[in-house]
Parts: sequence; structure tokens; C-alpha cells
Amino acid sequence: MIIAEAGQQWLIFWGHFHPMLVHLPIGMFFMAGILHFFAKQTSESQGLIVRILMWTTAFSIVSAAMGWGLAQSGEYDPDALQIHQWLGISTCVLSVGLTYVMRAGMNHRLTNSLFVLSLLCLTITGHYGGNLTHGSDYLLSSLPSSGRKVLGIKQAEEANKAVPQIANLPEAIVYTQLVKPLLTQKCTSCHNEQKQKGKLRLDTPEFILLGGEDGPVVSAGKPLESELIKRLLLDASDEHHMPPKGKTPLTENEIALLHWWVQHGADFKKKVSELPSDERIKPVLAAYTQGVVSQESPVYKQEVDEADEADLARIRKHGLMANPISKDQNFIEVNAINAPRVTNKELADLSKIQGQIVRLKLGNTGVSGDFIKEIAAMPLLIQLDLNHTKLTDQDLVGLKNLAYLESINLVGTPISDRGLASLAHIKSLKRVYLWQTRVTEKGVAVLKKMRPDLTIQSGFKGRWPLEVDSAKLTPTK
Repeated sequence: MIIAEAGQQWLIFWGHFHPMLVHLPIGMFFMAGILHFFAKQTSESQGLIVRILMWTTAFSIVSAAMGWGLAQSGEYDPDALQIHQWLGISTCVLSVGLTYVMRAGMNHRLTNSLFVLSLLCLTITGHYGGNLTHGSDYLLSSLPSSGRKVLGIKQAEEANKAVPQIANLPEAIVYTQLVKPLLTQKCTSCHNEQKQKGKLRLDTPEFILLGGEDGPVVSAGKPLESELIKRLLLDASDEHHMPPKGKTPLTENEIALLHWWVQHGADFKKKVSELPSDERIKPVLAAYTQGVVSQESPVYKQEVDEADEADLARIRKHGLMANPISKDQNFIEVNAINAPRVTNKELADLSKIQGQIVRLKLGNTGVSGDFIKEIAAMPLLIQLDLNHTKLTDQDLVGLKNLAYLESINLVGTPISDRGLASLAHIKSLKRVYLWQTRVTEKGVAVLKKMRPDLTIQSGFKGRWPLEVDSAKLTPTK
């Protein structure tokens, strides 16, 4: 038994070299194809192509053997794996046959047919290999909206949002509407039906409860004893930290949400209103309602021209998301969630579509006060997120003439009572988010007196998640 386990471990070890080695025969095979179809055919070139194909065949067989070893880890969907495996074997067989036919100098038409068939088989094999590694939607997940329209692919608008927006938050199912979208966005690319890293799936409640190769990952009521939480809190340099290097890490608010859900039972059916809510989680939950802008806004009764696709493309080159808020309207939402380093220089391109922007999310960017003039020139702006930027009290004064602004997020900014008072002059304003600012309770009271109609979320001023010494958190072996 011990010998068998050791043998399997060695197989898996050598299998991890498959992704590294497999690209070599792929490149060599395409090189041989280019020489065959586009180079002048001489005896010397034919001999070179045969030699390339011989090495290609040898490396293909070794790579296929390593792939078989990697498959023993059990981290991949068996059905998709079987397709990839047999396509790989077929590619090896075709490579052997093509090498033999060319070396024997057989019919040129047969050679051409085998080359085309082999290249096609190799391409499809690579596609399925990519699906196993990155997920079945990897190839088209970043396709621009114009391309999706041409191919008839439905735009996954919710996946592009930093936080799913929920109109009736108290009645929302915590797992279904808050936790699951988060896991889908940040975790299931490596823990899904087709790929189970660590033999763990996080795409359904049943598999979440089942856990992975090291056992359960969720301990209801004990977040700091749950592997799901512990690994998120490890130092980013730790090899056990999740998600691994190269993947988008979870934000503090996202970790806080998972912590809260596990702490209160990790239930898959309870509503938000059924879980205890304190001052620490309230601001986290409030983020799920920031973007729920009333469709009764007079803005939506107006007609605007469609934004020029070239202007949108220029904006997206900066890493910004700029998408219509619905299929039936030309209003645009701009989100900088994937462009944390964007500054006023890049944001200047927004002037091209300022007449269509109704939601502007510039949180965690390098935007400065000079850009306030550009924001103030957006005539239909309804929602403005400036959280965790360095905007000052004086900068807010420039927003007073926005006629339709309903929601402003100033979380984590240096804003104080002085800047807060200027918000009272924005007559359309309905919601203000202020936690982790310099605003005092007195300042909030003054604003409420000036504008009793405002909903003000000043929230918890501390840090989430709980103060934990992450260096002492180690994953269960």
C-alpha cells in the first residue's frame, strides 16, 4: 500500500511537468506545418521537416505520458479529462503516422491531409486543455461586447460588477445572492466541476460541505477554524494563501462577508434579515445596495445617443469597464475595479461619453481633485463612488451642481465634517456612505439636520476582518 501511494505521488510529481513540456511539441509541429505548406519543397527541406516531426513525436509521447500522470491527481472533471486525453493520444498517433508517411516519401496529397488533420486535432486538444486549467468559459470570458453581439453570446453583466446589486437586501438569501456570486468570481475557476484543485469544489452547497482532500473547509460557527477563512487570512507570500499568486485576491469586505456567513452557521437558506448584523458588517452589506438606483429617476425618461464604440474601446484600454446598464438604454456605467492605477490622465477619455454616464465607480484609484471638474460636467450622473481615494473637503464643493446625483460613496477618504456640509447643497442626493472617514458624529448630526431626507451610512470605524495574527494561522495538513 505504501509503495503504491509513493508510486502515485511520483506520477503526480512528474505530471506537473506536463504544462511546461507540452508547448514544445506544439510549437515544433506548427513549425513543421509552416515549412511544409509555405517553404520551397526541396530534398533538404523535406529532410528538415522529417527531423522536426521525429522530435515532435518523441516530445509528444513524453508529454502525453506526463499528462496521464497529472490526471492521477483527481483534480479535473473526468468527462472533460477523457476528451482531452483521447485527443492527445490521437494527436500522438497522427504525428507518428505523418512522420512515417513523409519519411517514406508517400503520396503528397496523403501527406497534406495528415498534416491538416493533425494540426486540427492538436488545436482542439489544446482548447480542451485550456478549459481544464482555466475553466470552460476561459476563451470567451473577456470577449468585448461587440464581439459577443456578433457571435450571439449573452453578456454576463453581473460577473463584471464588483458587488451584485440587490434591491431588497433584507429578504436576500445570504448564500445564493451574496456568497455564491463571490465564490464564483474569485474561487470556482480552480474549484469547479471540471477542475478540483485539492479535490475541492466550491460551486454547490453539497461540495462545499464535503470539503477537499484535507477534509471539510467550513466549520459552521467557527470561521477562524475553517480552512476557507484561514487560507484567505494567511500572508500573501505564504504558499497556502488563497487565492494563489496570479489570481485576483479577495478584498477585506469580501473576506468579512464570508467570515460573517460562516460565523453565523454557514447556512445555505437563511436570509440577510435572519442573521445577526452588527456595526462591523453593516457597511459591508450596504455596498450591495449602493448601486440600486431608482428607476424613477427623471434621467431614465430621457433619450441619449448610443456611445461611440471607438470611444468605449479607448476607455477599456485603460482597464476600465464601460458598459451599457441595460439592453434597452444607452446609459453607461464606468467601473475602475480592474484599473486601480488609473489616474486623471487616463480618465480624461471619459469626456467623450460624459453625456451617457449615469454610474461612475472610481474607488481605489489615483483620481485627484482636478478631475472633479470632469465629473461635474457629467449631466446625467446618478451614482458616484470615490471610496478609498484622496479627494479632499474642497473637492466636494465642485459637485454641488450635479442635478441628478442620488448616491455618493466616500468610504475611506480624508473627508471631514467641513466637506460633508457641502453635500447638503446637492438637492437630488439620497444616500451617502461615510465609514472610515474623518467625519464625526457631530458632523453627521449637522448634515441630518440640514437634510433630514438623506440616508447616511457612517458605519463602523474599525477594521474588518477581526484583528487576527495571520502569521499564526496555518492550514491543516
